[in-house]
Amino acid sequence: MQKRNTYTEIEDFLSDESFQSWILLKIDENGWEEWTLENRQRAKLVEDARHLLLAMKVPESDLSLSDIHRALQKTWLKIEEKENHINFIENSRALFVRKYFYSGIAASLFLCLLSVWFYKSSVKADNVVTYKELIDENSEGLVEQTNNSNKPQIITLSDGSSVLLQPNSKLSYPKIFTGNERKVYLSGEGFFEISKNPKKPFYVYANEIVTKVVGTSFRVKAYSDQPDVEVLVRTGKVKVRSNDLVAKSDQQEVILLPNQALRFLRSDLKFKKITNITQDEDLVNSIGNIEQLSFEFTDIPVSQIFETIEQAYLVDIDYPKDKLKDCHLTTSLSDQPLTEKLKIVCKSIGTNTNFEMNGNQVIITSSGCN
Repeated sequence: MQKRNTYTEIEDFLSDESFQSWILLKIDENGWEEWTLENRQRAKLVEDARHLLLAMKVPESDLSLSDIHRALQKTWLKIEEKENHINFIENSRALFVRKYFYSGIAASLFLCLLSVWFYKSSVKADNVVTYKELIDENSEGLVEQTNNSNKPQIITLSDGSSVLLQPNSKLSYPKIFTGNERKVYLSGEGFFEISKNPKKPFYVYANEIVTKVVGTSFRVKAYSDQPDVEVLVRTGKVKVRSNDLVAKSDQQEVILLPNQALRFLRSDLKFKKITNITQDEDLVNSIGNIEQLSFEFTDIPVSQIFETIEQAYLVDIDYPKDKLKDCHLTTSLSDQPLTEKLKIVCKSIGTNTNFEMNGNQVIITSSGCN
């Protein structure tokens, strides 16, 4: 049975973090809305708790949510200690009064502490943009890909662009791009390699920012529970601005070039441009193979080229090793999506060479080099 099924007091709801997120941040990961509508009496209690939570606004403080929980824990421990030292038996009326007296003390303390946390982390809730809000703004039918595995997954879009989607991330995109724009929606982290099309710019919507490109490779890191959003450019040029859904946004636009990055501070709605990523320890530690490996090949064995692609995209490439063991290529695969890289390699090997992709598995068929 879910813990919330036992809630009988307003304080029960106010102390529940997922309830706070639903009311203050509009994040309903635990199905609060559906649960509330199941019972009329429950809905009334939830509504009272909602009004009380939204009514609290006090000056900012350094108290964190963990500080609040620790303080509440200490309060209840003191109450229990006091009750344990009472050695005489009280009549039922006295017991009733005492119970609610101490409950009132704890509830009052909780409300005070919660109101402090509310101002600090939720008074700016109007500026928080959720993945669901982004999806709801789109009128197209979208396909959603979720990576629940422990390794990155490759996604190929209808225009040939590719996305390396990290674990615990999801991407929504139209099955086929129509109109004059290409839009996708990210929650989590993904490395994008976009097919060039100047007449049809590509947009990545992630939390409170929008990244616009024509054809380039870059990474976006935008988890809903993290304070920052990051964009790091590997090749080409991108433009980053705040989302139209963000309240009080000045809509400034930041241009990023190769090996530059941007960190968007969600609490302050501020952009921090990083022109030298080697001087930012967090960025350096987060750079993956796909952002470090070179795709410039001069008289290199095909087997080594396939190995580089496997390391970058974490895919498995099955190819006829005996037929291609003496095949060497000179080619440039930089700034190309995965499918385009494979097309170039296959065409360079010979006209009778083709590839097929099935998730993270790539199968190469060939009769040998030209």
